[in-house]
Amino acid sequence: MGNYIRFDWAMKRLLRDKANFKVLEGLLTTLLNEKITIKNLLESESNQEEEYDKYNRVDLLAENSKGNLILIEVQNNNEYAYFQRMLFGTSKLVTEYINRGEGYDKVRKIYSINIVYFTLGHGKDIVYHGKTVFKGIHLNDVLELSPFQRQTFKVDEVSQLYPEYYILKVNDFNKVAKTPLEEWIYYLNTGEIPEGANAPGLEEVREKLKIDSMNKAEKEAYYRHLDNIVILRDNINTERAEGRAEGRAEGKAEGERLKQEEIARNMKKLGMDIATISAATGMSEEEITKL
Repeated sequence: MGNYIRFDWAMKRLLRDKANFKVLEGLLTTLLNEKITIKNLLESESNQEEEYDKYNRVDLLAENSKGNLILIEVQNNNEYAYFQRMLFGTSKLVTEYINRGEGYDKVRKIYSINIVYFTLGHGKDIVYHGKTVFKGIHLNDVLELSPFQRQTFKVDEVSQLYPEYYILKVNDFNKVAKTPLEEWIYYLNTGEIPEGANAPGLEEVREKLKIDSMNKAEKEAYYRHLDNIVILRDNINTERAEGRAEGRAEGKAEGERLKQEEIARNMKKLGMDIATISAATGMSEEEITKL
């Protein structure tokens, strides 16, 4: 196995070169299960690069030969509202890439590819696919396109007109890569390519994304990026540990409070006066009166 550049950093610095499109095309072809040819890379309000992005997120917007828009995002930081951000990103692209006065038939098909390095939601799989389907609430049938719509839009299903979402939870992959998609996820997770891997695009990774091929300045920038990732994850782990500790402390205090309330109730049932109960439990007379 060789030592290769992490995919998120490669997207910012290397994969924007047309000579390297084969790498992205390989990943997208493997994931979408159809031949993807990137026509060009586009700029959008939602994928402008900012300084903090070097350790937080990476957006890359591609247009394929069919005119579809493909938004690829790598997210290192834990974000609880990430599902909503995925929706926001595709919604912005829908409106950005249609000209004023054009009909709705000009709305572009969008694929949202999300490579996440944190625990997103609750699920056992490593790859999730989401699309829009309309089902009848009485007959449970799927709403389909008319023959005219199929012919006009050149698609077979209503869902093909709407954005589709893919989520790759690469940190959760911990087994031997047996399929082309697993080979890609192994690389995204470890920065290494498994022996014998032949998934589309990985040969180009071997050729173009070797760390040894970078000059000194590129290596220094890359290693700073890796350091930022380590710091970020340490901060996340520290926050989680502190949160758990605070939660345990709060839980213990709440348990003690409930215990004292139960003692106070029992003492009231025995007919003891409020002042005595207050002295025994440490609760105020007002709190005891309300029980």
